[in-house]
Amino acid sequence: QLAAGLQHPHIVPVLSARESAGLPFFTMPFVEGESLRTRLTREGGLPIREVVTIVRDVARGLAFAHARGVVHRDIKPDNVLLAQGSATVTDFGVAKALSSARHPGPGGTLTVVGSSLGTPSYMAPEQAAADPDTDHRADLYALGVMAYELLTGQTPFHGRSPRALMAAQMAERPESVADRRPDTPPALAALVMKLLEKDPADRPQSADEVLAALDTADARSE
Repeated sequence: QLAAGLQHPHIVPVLSARESAGLPFFTMPFVEGESLRTRLTREGGLPIREVVTIVRDVARGLAFAHARGVVHRDIKPDNVLLAQGSATVTDFGVAKALSSARHPGPGGTLTVVGSSLGTPSYMAPEQAAADPDTDHRADLYALGVMAYELLTGQTPFHGRSPRALMAAQMAERPESVADRRPDTPPALAALVMKLLEKDPADRPQSADEVLAALDTADARSE
């Protein structure tokens, strides 16, 4: 129901959530285009201008959702769709809903406390630690991982097992994106690395802050 209330140009909305033969299902609009994952697999790192456009579109969708108390928890290229020069985020709340349905708590309530949600390559340290206080800043970390991948063609800790990935997310500082892609504008590189800070308090505190930083990076690169 929360996800169905997210009507925004950069979010693929949930049209309905129903049940059939005991199985829950969602219906969403069809987006005629391709996933960002497909684009990355085909081309690797993308042009700087396109990276900024995609990150900005996703940040706009996140700002709208976060203002309404909805956290995605699984931002990654697979959940970003490209169509008509615009990026839209899909699967808001689906990962949490599915996990909750598999973990009924006492008295029939649904809970995910003590379990990790997300994809290890994009999982914020607090998610990897299954911190029950994980909030919208986990989405911003994942946005940083995705931006890093868009620029370099790989995630910060590429090639490791899921367990090793989660350990790295919690304890290892990633190689500078500027070292991996030297033509990255300094302001953009600084934003990406700030999004990847281990402590949520050291990251931008909102998607709106990310948007403002992108505007600054744009102005400096002109």
